[in-house]
Amino acid sequence: MSRIGKLPVTVPSGVDVAIDGPQVTVKGPKGTLSHTVAAPIVVEQNDGVLDVKRPDDDRISKSLHGLTRTLVNNMVVGVTDGYEKKLEIVGVGYRVLSKGPTQLEFQLGYSHPIVFDAPEGITFTVDGPTRLGVVGIDKQLVGEVAANIRKLRKPEPYKGKGVRYSGEHVRRKVGKAGK
Repeated sequence: MSRIGKLPVTVPSGVDVAIDGPQVTVKGPKGTLSHTVAAPIVVEQNDGVLDVKRPDDDRISKSLHGLTRTLVNNMVVGVTDGYEKKLEIVGVGYRVLSKGPTQLEFQLGYSHPIVFDAPEGITFTVDGPTRLGVVGIDKQLVGEVAANIRKLRKPEPYKGKGVRYSGEHVRRKVGKAGK
């Protein structure tokens, strides 16, 4: 049995879960998320907890069991607490400016500023010229937007300049040896 899949998902008060066949919709104080559960997996609701069940021990059922439970749990956590990814900008002259809660302007060593618009459901927090956060209720979307921001100027290994996740360690290389 899947160790993750057999764990129940606790539903806190103030969160409504609607199960309509394979469609699971979670509504909470921060918003609404929905997910379509893959074919052999079934989600059941029992007095404040959600149980993810699999019908048999086929390979596909086993592989989808823990995944489905984690996705449902991420939806419950997202509508109650939300998710945030923090990023740091390292480099001389590299900075970020907030142009509202859903738009950022980056100076990343290019000849032009880069304007980055947030997709639906994502907001930005700017803590100074070199720190920013990506905030939202969908864990997958928050991670994807943070990765796209990091992709604008990846940290390079010689000086470490670029956009990196907060706490990310960049492996440094030695420069050219002199004579």
